Amino acid sequence: MERFADTNLRSSMDSDFPPLFRCPISMELMEDPVTISTGVTYERKSIEKWLFTYNKRTCPATMQTVAVGENDFVMTPNLTLKRVILAWKINESSSSPATAIDQVQSLLATVESSPFKVSSLRKLRSMIEMRDEVKSEFIRLNGIGIVVNVVVQILIDCSDFSTLEACEEALGVLSQFPISNEDKLFDEMSKREEWMKSVAIVLQRGSAEGRFYAVKILRNIAKNTNYNWGFVMEEQGIDLFKPLLELVSDEFPTKSSSCALDVMIEILASSKRSRVKAIEAGAVWILIELLPESSRSKCERMLQILQSLCECAEGRLALVEHGMGIAAVTKKILNVSNVATKIGVKILLWISSFHPKERVVEEMMACGAVKKLLMILHMASGGVGGGGRSSTKEKVIKILKMHGSSWRRGPCFPCELKYYLKLVNDD
Repeated sequence: MERFADTNLRSSMDSDFPPLFRCPISMELMEDPVTISTGVTYERKSIEKWLFTYNKRTCPATMQTVAVGENDFVMTPNLTLKRVILAWKINESSSSPATAIDQVQSLLATVESSPFKVSSLRKLRSMIEMRDEVKSEFIRLNGIGIVVNVVVQILIDCSDFSTLEACEEALGVLSQFPISNEDKLFDEMSKREEWMKSVAIVLQRGSAEGRFYAVKILRNIAKNTNYNWGFVMEEQGIDLFKPLLELVSDEFPTKSSSCALDVMIEILASSKRSRVKAIEAGAVWILIELLPESSRSKCERMLQILQSLCECAEGRLALVEHGMGIAAVTKKILNVSNVATKIGVKILLWISSFHPKERVVEEMMACGAVKKLLMILHMASGGVGGGGRSSTKEKVIKILKMHGSSWRRGPCFPCELKYYLKLVNDD
């Protein structure tokens, strides 16, 4: 009944917008319109679901075949239409700031007292996006506290779909606000231990949009505050990392997957305990599987996470036990960026220092790691970057001094590079 009433309320609010603003798939007002190769404009999340979740290969409006390969399919943001829709929404919301402020007060009263919260929360999010004075009034009226209460309500009735939907919309409202140690939002979250459990539930069971709101807030907390992640790690470490890794594993690049990488980097830097929990959640193996096909930006961050995990014995062991662990890291050295090369060499140093087993040493030779290390030494010594010392060159020298004699005796060692290995031994 609650779901039915809430749908009717939302329908009555959204039924009067111009047909041009309506997504041909969802039939709802578009927020992020994109145009595909057939010239038809859709709401981004709707066309992505049509093509990538349902594996359709046609334009829903024209039924023309569209190419859906990773490098073939192009969605062009329709920025003109987006601006027109935004202007229409501003005009429709109210004609004066005073009216908007009255609306905020009324909507917050509904959120606080009515079981039908979703439409009011969605309206609040739209108004906050459009007007700074609405955001200020929302804070003044204790909107942060009221909406935080909606978020933690999910812990009381986590099986009810309308409660989950309201929680997602509440996170959508809160994601519009900056977060720092001095902000009202961070103060409210810090006082509510159950807050992070609620966010974790949305990460695990929420819609794509709800999960994006949740991970966006987590990223802002991780980057901009001194939040104590120790309690979260004790209570739900693995349960938090698993949905983050699911977002990172998304087949198609999304803002959510990028945010999830940022969250993991910040949390892992906080303590060894967090790194152990991430390893137990399968982070090392998942990232190794994703690394070969990752873009430059994601590759650098994945390597950064692997570097953090390899600071633990458990992380190093997980990497060497994966059949492609050393090879995946090696492939990115000298192939992506200077940042990726530096991190990759550091990972190899960790591995060769703490796991100098014959199998590991042989695998480094077989997958080309030794050749790349010597190439770095050649570049550093032969004029590319000068002949001076660098932290990466120092790490390469350490690795070669540890295992160079074993590699040099091997039949696969490149003869033309023995000169550089001699330089290392003479250094």
